Amino acid sequence: MYDAVLFDIDDTLCRYRRSADEVLADAFAAVGVEPYFGSEPYHDRYPEFVESTDGIEQLREECFAAISEERGRDPDLGRAVAEAFAAARDHTNVEPLSGVHDAVERLARDHRIGVVTNGAPEMQRAKLRRLGLDDRFETIVYAGYDALAKPHPEPFERALDEIETVPSRAVHVGNSLGSDVAGAHAAGIDSAWLDADTTPDPVPTHVLSSMAELTSPPWEKDATRRS
Repeated sequence: MYDAVLFDIDDTLCRYRRSADEVLADAFAAVGVEPYFGSEPYHDRYPEFVESTDGIEQLREECFAAISEERGRDPDLGRAVAEAFAAARDHTNVEPLSGVHDAVERLARDHRIGVVTNGAPEMQRAKLRRLGLDDRFETIVYAGYDALAKPHPEPFERALDEIETVPSRAVHVGNSLGSDVAGAHAAGIDSAWLDADTTPDPVPTHVLSSMAELTSPPWEKDATRRS
């Protein structure tokens, strides 16, 4: 059914051992102020600064400065919190989701495999190295850097061009309905959503309860039922 499988990274291949809120709490403590925002506004506003900044540290500084100004705080205070966050965040301190390595190895047997991620290159490379997957994929597209950020179809299209596959023969695996499922569908690619136990909108092509399910891919089961 599919010739190629694309993967997201964060909360799909791996997760941080420490949440962004935990690291933010340490950053506010290091600066000596009570927390005045959490990880949600950071993640919501992250895409605004991708094209205008050079690297994740500058992006975070400008994002935190904008959030601070919006909340009546000195933008330089936000930049100080961002610097403290960078000092506390270890991009190698990640763990694979259950079944990830077996799933990647299984799918690589008879699919071309790649990554489409919205994370900054230096940050995402560190995670893949820690997972031992840095040389496993045929292409890695850093959306927002190599191409427009997901859910724009461009990063998916770029990945398919690099592995010479058409949209109708590809599926993208990710945990986000907004960027992974919507973005894949915008590019004409099917989706496999790692279920966050919510009502999906948009509706993904396939739903996974865990990455371990990919050792026996749902699309192969579907093909067997139809035959």
